[in-house]
Amino acid sequence: MNERPIPVSAVERIPLPEAGAVREAFARACPAGPPRKLVVLDDDPTGVQTVHGVPVYTDWERGTLARGLAEDGPMFFVLTNSRALTAAETVRLHTRIAENLAQAYRDTGREFLLVSRSDSTLRGHYPLETETLRRTLESALPLRFDGEILMPFFAEGGRFTVGNVHYVRAGGSLIPAGQTEFARDTTFAYRASDLTEWIAERTQGAYPAGETVCISLEELRALEVEKIARRLRSVHDFGKIAVNAADDLDAEVFAAALWRAAALGGNYLLRCAAGLVRALGGIEKRPLLTSAELRTGGGAGLVIAGSHVQKTTAQLERLLRDEPDLCPIRFDASAALREGALETESDRVLAETERSLAAGRTAVVYTSREVLRAGSGAPEDNLRLSTGISRTLTSLVSRLETVPSFLIAKGGITSSDVGTRGLGVRRAMVLGQLLPGVPVWETGGESRFPGLPYVIFPGNVGEEDALLLAVRKLRGREEQEHA
Repeated sequence: MNERPIPVSAVERIPLPEAGAVREAFARACPAGPPRKLVVLDDDPTGVQTVHGVPVYTDWERGTLARGLAEDGPMFFVLTNSRALTAAETVRLHTRIAENLAQAYRDTGREFLLVSRSDSTLRGHYPLETETLRRTLESALPLRFDGEILMPFFAEGGRFTVGNVHYVRAGGSLIPAGQTEFARDTTFAYRASDLTEWIAERTQGAYPAGETVCISLEELRALEVEKIARRLRSVHDFGKIAVNAADDLDAEVFAAALWRAAALGGNYLLRCAAGLVRALGGIEKRPLLTSAELRTGGGAGLVIAGSHVQKTTAQLERLLRDEPDLCPIRFDASAALREGALETESDRVLAETERSLAAGRTAVVYTSREVLRAGSGAPEDNLRLSTGISRTLTSLVSRLETVPSFLIAKGGITSSDVGTRGLGVRRAMVLGQLLPGVPVWETGGESRFPGLPYVIFPGNVGEEDALLLAVRKLRGREEQEHA
């Protein structure tokens, strides 16, 4: 665990293959498109940050999953928000999802590839979620998973895996993930940056580092699709496979190899970030959304910032400093530590938000920036505290009378609670990305504000000016300034 930061240029030392050759390799592996429907379980709403034109469901009932399997398109997402759950809640949730998915498969006959989409900075309930899914599905269906694929690559967020070490980009350097603030998460802390060591750490030695099969950048960039497919087929008994990647083309080559291995009879469960999802589905990239496409009319919107990571704090400070005519509203999170104070604070913030929107001013509601910890210090008590604050904060949306022209939620738990509890979304369509790695939902007719552009802004994505640029684009100011 003595990895050191490396320059971003280090990922360019191994030449990339030609994009056309990669597309041809993918077409050979699955000439009619992806042969199985991708079912993507998303532990917060940010997993759609590389795709467009795909549906997101916020429940996992049998009928919902059957509908997702049967409808057109290469994939659908199911928002679980499991990163906000305790371990026991996570087991119950994933058992139920797997049982319902097995029934939906029997109803439709549509084969699927199951993806557990999780954080690109390695936080989350691992290996609990995938072990639960594996055990339940293998009990319910004549199915055996040969291996589990781990690939936390996410280019838009600067998350690269090189030499089996997972890195987080910071300026011109790549920092080993285990040395970042994300590894000190109050619930999902870890030490290792090398994926083989991280797997051993998280599984408490059940899968030793030396037994993990690693797919290197050299293999991917040499377009060794058949060789990689054979290596995947050599894995059995839910063995672990760690995949390096530092460019979208790496993910596309691996997607071709995975589909080839599947055609040869291999079955795999995936734990990955958003970078692999688009590649597996064969979804082409599209340009960033414009103000005109979002149809906000330049009216007053609402920004809710719950994430307290340093990146979010810096983005929030820049927004409030450089964008005129905003109404900043501080939500005192410490009220959660005092009996009855959280509800009073919520009422005050709601009243200020209504006044701001009625006056035509975009409201920016943000939690106080300190990291609160439960008195016990236990990770699950810390999780309950942060979840309670998030749910109280986002209940503002369900009580809001004035319709905003757009809504931004900053942070994974925050954006999930806003979408499901605040807006009441059951099914949304992913329009695309507002900024790299920042997806936009179009809310369904059943939601509180149908057709609202809802921006899901991950807490750990973007440079210091990203939130400022997002608000300017939604207010129609970006085009004016460049006119």
